[in-house]
Amino acid sequence: MIATRVLAVDPDRPDRRALAEAAAVIRAGGLVAFATETVYGLGADATREDAVRRIFAAKGRPASNPLIVHVADVDMARGLAARWPAAAQRLAEAAWPGPVTLVVPKVERIPAIVTAGLDTVGLRVPAPAVARRLIEEAGVPLAAPSANRSEHVSPTRAEHVVADLGGRIELVLDSGPTAVGIESTVVDLCGDEPRVLRPGPLTRQRLAALLQVAVGEGATAHGPARSPGQHGRHYAPRVPALRVESLQALARLRPEAGDVVLVVGREADLPAIEGPVVRLPDPETAAQRLYAVLRDCDERGARRLLVLMPPDEGAWAAIRDRLCRATTAG
Repeated sequence: MIATRVLAVDPDRPDRRALAEAAAVIRAGGLVAFATETVYGLGADATREDAVRRIFAAKGRPASNPLIVHVADVDMARGLAARWPAAAQRLAEAAWPGPVTLVVPKVERIPAIVTAGLDTVGLRVPAPAVARRLIEEAGVPLAAPSANRSEHVSPTRAEHVVADLGGRIELVLDSGPTAVGIESTVVDLCGDEPRVLRPGPLTRQRLAALLQVAVGEGATAHGPARSPGQHGRHYAPRVPALRVESLQALARLRPEAGDVVLVVGREADLPAIEGPVVRLPDPETAAQRLYAVLRDCDERGARRLLVLMPPDEGAWAAIRDRLCRATTAG
């Protein structure tokens, strides 16, 4: 067991000594959890195979699931890309720092363990000052998946990280709750057509507007996944979680005392229900609160989580993706 330390830092003006301590852990091959705008990431030196291997061990993550590499700026990103398409430069200028990951051909400096053996790597510049200054202080790119046990709910607060990874990592930089709340949009820029591999805060429609070209959806039909978040089960609470698409289907599940009902993106009037009802009325609120709601179900020992799904529309694509992977059809 490792004695996991938690250092509180100001999200806008992080203490230099705390950053220096965290950077020293990174340079020594250790693991540091830190907040991005999306979720807390578990960072290690992306150029060191031994350090990255510790990420997989701490999370219990399968080696087939590639990691996203976080960089301080566009220049650092370009230094890790064997080829930097014009679309990558356009998106970097328009959306970085921010919650979009660009998949491009990688250089040999990034070891195969980071990319699940693929010749491509996902790169992004996170928005928070803590994240970017940590990368600058460490002087290396950070491989950083979500700082939780594999398949469990992603962390949006430092206490979520400690609950999952306490005793497995050296340090947590606690800069408060994350602002966005769900993982970045992942865009594959290696083919003839940009493709969204994982929906996120930046919608496919917005990407198409920025690039002024059609943007596809989903991975190609063959080959390993170029993006994390592609496994069938992901982001899941420990309590049984069922999803339905209508009030009628919800009624057939017969909600009882001990159940939590989560209503996402709907104004629907529910029948009388004994247990708590949580409403996430719009995509932004849903993104910010979703993972905290899922974790709360575990903490309260809910009997079941019953989810009334949001509309199947573009603005809800990322939330539907996370809920489909976190639940089973009811």
